[in-house]
Amino acid sequence: MSDHGKSPKFVFVSGGVLSGLGKGITAASLGLLLKNRGYSVTNIKCENYLNLDSGNINPVEHGDVFLCEDGLEADLDLGSYERFLGEEVGNKNFTTIGQIYSSVIQKTRDLHFNGATVDAIPYVPEEVIRRIKDAAEGFDIILVELGGTAGEYQNAIYYEAYRIMKLKYPKDTVHVHVTYFPKPAHIAELKSKPTQLSVKILNGMGIQPEFVVGRAEAPIDDKRKEKVAYYCNLNQDHVISNPDLDTIYRVPLNFAEQKFDQLVLKELGLPVHKSDLKDWQAFVDKIQSKKSKSITVAIIAKYIATGDYELKDSYVSLIESLNFASWHLAIELKLEFINAEQLEKNVKKATDALKGANGIIVPIGWGERGVEGKIKAITYAKEHQVPYLGLCYGMQLACVEFARNVCGLSDAHTTEVNPKTTHPIIHDIPFEEKYQRIKGKGASMRLGAYDCILKPGSLAHSIYKKHHAFKNEKQNLISERHRHRFEFNNDYRAELEKAGLVISGTSPDDFFVEVIELPQNKHPFFLATQAHPEYKSRPLQPHPIFLEFVTAVVKAKP
Repeated sequence: MSDHGKSPKFVFVSGGVLSGLGKGITAASLGLLLKNRGYSVTNIKCENYLNLDSGNINPVEHGDVFLCEDGLEADLDLGSYERFLGEEVGNKNFTTIGQIYSSVIQKTRDLHFNGATVDAIPYVPEEVIRRIKDAAEGFDIILVELGGTAGEYQNAIYYEAYRIMKLKYPKDTVHVHVTYFPKPAHIAELKSKPTQLSVKILNGMGIQPEFVVGRAEAPIDDKRKEKVAYYCNLNQDHVISNPDLDTIYRVPLNFAEQKFDQLVLKELGLPVHKSDLKDWQAFVDKIQSKKSKSITVAIIAKYIATGDYELKDSYVSLIESLNFASWHLAIELKLEFINAEQLEKNVKKATDALKGANGIIVPIGWGERGVEGKIKAITYAKEHQVPYLGLCYGMQLACVEFARNVCGLSDAHTTEVNPKTTHPIIHDIPFEEKYQRIKGKGASMRLGAYDCILKPGSLAHSIYKKHHAFKNEKQNLISERHRHRFEFNNDYRAELEKAGLVISGTSPDDFFVEVIELPQNKHPFFLATQAHPEYKSRPLQPHPIFLEFVTAVVKAKP
């Protein structure tokens, strides 16, 4: 039951014609508007793959893994929901076909079905429905995003789940279908036929969508809306235009102009309460406002190449965190992605880009590919007084770099890359249930939110104090999300600290090194954290670390 004592309402969001249209942004934007009307809103993303989560999927293939507070490694769309809705999401808000089939199979072993012949239909869709209802518990409205596109055989169980729910709860369930209106160059007008065919596929599954959201490079005109409405059995005002915009954060405002949220509430039989979008409007205005200064930040990346293309979806949360901070500070931000392998090989393009950067970030990463290039960038930032931010692997490799070039431990490394190093500055630790969870055979990880004690007087402490971001300021306690296997080796803590490394953050039991930095009188901004603050930064509340990093880059720029 919802907070209002009534059964929750279900808004399904599916996609058609082609993938990558932005179902997640569409659903998150609609969710923001519905929440703004006074309703409690949540979501669930239904993914197509057999993986149990997104943690082990190549980020080049599937984009940034979004790390949740409870440790879930999810699809990047969950990041959109957190950022737009301002609500934490987790395991209840994400499911995969792998999870669903595993659950049904386990139930057959546990005699849950009392000896019945367990066919895919209806038992698998019923498991989908159970998960949707579980995620909806305590909320007025749940957005159910269906992965993939209509007509794919692997996601048919999700559409069957919707058909069953629509039959059972006709007044509580609506379907929003996101499609594509192409504009062929030789015709120079938007074409609606792909949308008509996509809706026909839905009709063939016994589904009639209440809304069509048309993605296109230009606004969908009334003529196209009229045609789609006629051929797809819709009211014309239920065909929503969703054109390419200067920023995805303008999408909610575009939807509001078309009264999308009001139409959905009417379809669900819910009152249309007042809406106040002034804070969101002010945020969007900041994006387009005149910027006082400009900076270039280099991200030393390895998950950007796919065939002949370079994709940046692998770093979405980091990019958005930097954007939020720069927009808030009215700074023009240019991001330069530098291929770590090219930097390792001294490719002129990469080395020149590094020299032109006003700030340097080494983000999350795994394995040995490009590691020496990342270390080279860290050395450059340290020696040339360029503001540096290390995230996860960026902290570990900063410790390795310091051990090599300051402490003289030339063989220093992480055992992830060199298991035989004589100076394992970063190593894996035996499994301990209170710290880690098992991800697979021989693999344990720290996942989710962990507390950290910051050292008074340190740069890290001053950042959290300035922005009132402590979990408990009297205890110097913060909390950030983690996603990693390897840890700082405490056998080297005293040696590195004696040489000048500042260990400014540790776990409450002093077992884990969480934050390191260089003294503020030695470097304008050199900070690295084992955690991932990028997953907690939001449009209306940029994370303090990114705010202060951008501020430092502006100050240090020649």
